[in-house]
Amino acid sequence: MPPKRKGDECSELNARERKKLKVADAPGHGDQAANATPGPSKTTISFDLMKGLPTTLDVERFTEARAYEIDAMERAIKSAKDSSTHRAWQTLPRHLRRRAASHNVRRVPLRLREKARAEMDPAKRKTHGGARPKRGKAKQMTRTESFLKRQSDKAWLETHIWHAKRTKMENMWGYRLSVTPTEKAFRPSHRASVHGSILHDASYYATIELKGPQSVLLATLETCCDPQGSGLKQCTSGSRTCDTHMYEHNRWPLGLIGPVTIIWQPLALDSTASEAKTESKRSRKGRGKGKQEVTNDAAVLDPSSQARVVWVRAHPAVFENVFEALKKSASHALHVNKSNSPSAPFQVEMNDLRGSINAFEIMGPKSSQVIKGILSLAGDDEREDFKKFWKLLSDLQTPGNVPRRMIIGFKVVDPRLKFPPQNAKPSYPDTPNSSAAPVSNLVFPTSLTASSDIWDENERDRLKKPKYKKKDLDERRSKLTIPGTKLRALRQDDRIPVMLVQRSLEACPPSSPSSSVLDKAQGIHGWTLLFPAGWSMAFLSSLVYTGTRIAGQRERMKQYFEAGIAAFPRDYPTSRACEVASEERAVQEREKWERTPPAKRANWEKLGTRSPWRGDWDIVLGLEPVQQGVDTSARLVTTQREDPSAANEVQPDPSKTSLRPWLLRGPKVPSILSNPSLDPPSFLNQINKLRERHHMAPLDGDMDAAQLWQTALTMVRVKMVGRGVPNDLASIYKMNDIEARKWLSAICRSASGRTNDAETPTEQELGDMRPAQEDIIGYITTGDVSLSRGEGFALGAISVVQYLMLRKQAQRLAQPAVTVKIRNRDATVSRAAYLELLDA
Repeated sequence: MPPKRKGDECSELNARERKKLKVADAPGHGDQAANATPGPSKTTISFDLMKGLPTTLDVERFTEARAYEIDAMERAIKSAKDSSTHRAWQTLPRHLRRRAASHNVRRVPLRLREKARAEMDPAKRKTHGGARPKRGKAKQMTRTESFLKRQSDKAWLETHIWHAKRTKMENMWGYRLSVTPTEKAFRPSHRASVHGSILHDASYYATIELKGPQSVLLATLETCCDPQGSGLKQCTSGSRTCDTHMYEHNRWPLGLIGPVTIIWQPLALDSTASEAKTESKRSRKGRGKGKQEVTNDAAVLDPSSQARVVWVRAHPAVFENVFEALKKSASHALHVNKSNSPSAPFQVEMNDLRGSINAFEIMGPKSSQVIKGILSLAGDDEREDFKKFWKLLSDLQTPGNVPRRMIIGFKVVDPRLKFPPQNAKPSYPDTPNSSAAPVSNLVFPTSLTASSDIWDENERDRLKKPKYKKKDLDERRSKLTIPGTKLRALRQDDRIPVMLVQRSLEACPPSSPSSSVLDKAQGIHGWTLLFPAGWSMAFLSSLVYTGTRIAGQRERMKQYFEAGIAAFPRDYPTSRACEVASEERAVQEREKWERTPPAKRANWEKLGTRSPWRGDWDIVLGLEPVQQGVDTSARLVTTQREDPSAANEVQPDPSKTSLRPWLLRGPKVPSILSNPSLDPPSFLNQINKLRERHHMAPLDGDMDAAQLWQTALTMVRVKMVGRGVPNDLASIYKMNDIEARKWLSAICRSASGRTNDAETPTEQELGDMRPAQEDIIGYITTGDVSLSRGEGFALGAISVVQYLMLRKQAQRLAQPAVTVKIRNRDATVSRAAYLELLDA
């Protein structure tokens, strides 16, 4: 810029010129400034300054010499960046962050507490921690005491704290149980049960122990168990479990309590025979006691008089009822035995083993490899069948390949010694030998392979608390020469007796030839691992590490639903446990419905829903009259005469019926209801024949056949014909012949793709018609979209009388199966569905 006045060339320099002079006067920049040409974009450097530098540079040595300076510079850059943009708790990974970390330094790891304390607001730092007065030493509660105080009204499982951090918990049946994982696990849990492995802690199941002679124990179980099955006597060897239903003493088929599992202690035949021989030899040496000892030897050799032990595992909701039923049945059996043989006094001892035996249910095709990977045998087992089974366990494609309800007993070392575990890998045989492999490796259940020390009470008490804590094992692991290697089991380490039981959830085969179009879902197979109390966390940590998912009550119920079988207590209507659960559910849903605004909730009166909260079985069975006031103007009018046999059938007077609704369950139900023309006397005759098998008196004297016939319910599977998903408490409606023909023709047209006639109603038009309340014959107990079937599926209960009438209708109209209508309680459209008996 030219000077404004003359003589301004000698004025003071500006800032830019002064900076140039300062740089030029700096040491080492003299020659550079002298040789540089003026200009903003061109800079010339003289290479005469590089004459004193070495010709080569060793980068590695140069970096090592200045590593400290480089590291200090990087740390300074990072600390300056973090201090300006991140707080101490923000530098942690997301899985270590806590909501209280921003105002509580104790929630931050120890290495960052000083920085967090410096970042805190001084006012908050002063008030935190000193606001609440501390208790005196005499009033301070330990961690164990605080946990016990929280269990005053419910019990915790050993894995409670682990589940409480990862799942949603609720109070159920006197326990605090896991309901469902907090993560999205609905579909992954189903995939794990079908393709992987999933674990459920079933330690809340109650175990009742009975000790006494085998004949007395069998008589006890016969008078309170379902007489339809033949597995009660077949399972006395102890090689298999017996899954049956428990009833009140001498009341079958009435008084249903719930499902139970019966396990007999295996009888050591070799030891019993040897003991009998030694006792007989001693008796021969004695004088004057030969006759008495001979009778004792005969009693010892007689298997019916031997002292046996049996476990009855039941749901905690019915523990008191099961215990009372067994107590009455045992008293009755002892009384009968005493009247028959007064000289042979017997007694039955009953023990409550709740809190003594824990159980894990491991389901899925990979459960065998998981169990083989986490368990290590304690020494060499001399049983040949067990060796064959243990070798076969890792090669099983699914636990369904072994015999059903098979029991395997053995001892394992502490699973924490092998942590982290690794799943066993199956070995695939060659193609030529693959066909002969299953036959050679087949293992049959025997009492020898089922024997286990878990039956010994002293052994369970000794293992109540592990000898070594996790801290002790970690200290042993830190002293290993090679880090990461597994610990070797020492002589003083615990040996845990376990029992492995094969468990299958599978639907029964179809009950009739016409039911081939219905349920075709595959079963879910796995294992039940029984072990002494005190070892749940030791097994759980290893099982979870293998990738096994965790199942709560929701996931366990879905396994039953996908397998197409009834789950207790939800799918056992008329039982006490189901009534209590239904009442609690009705209260919760009603409170939620009342909190919802009227414009956002269902109007049951306009929808025509008679019982939105629970099933009114008394009205369904005709024990109580239908409540008036429900709009039935849209019902279909019958223009054709019904079946004459159904029209002329005599219905009992509701006021004279003293029986309550009861559920008919068991494997003989399809044979009992195989004849559609069954009448009440024939029905009662078949019931009495089954009672005689278990030495129970017939029901002729104090039971009316018409009342028993009218109050009976049976469980069914429901498969939707086309569209629609049945939900819980959906109503099941019957149809007359005209309406059934219209539905069948509409279904055939929609399946074939033909156009509808103007006069013939479509499936949508038929579904829009509101059915009559008097046509309700049952309710859905569990209904939803089945992931394995890809369509709507449900389990429900209907009247036995109405089921036989629908069987007659299906024969008259040549229907592929029994056809009904399903309408959800909050819907206005009905859908057609097929029915099939649940039991077979």
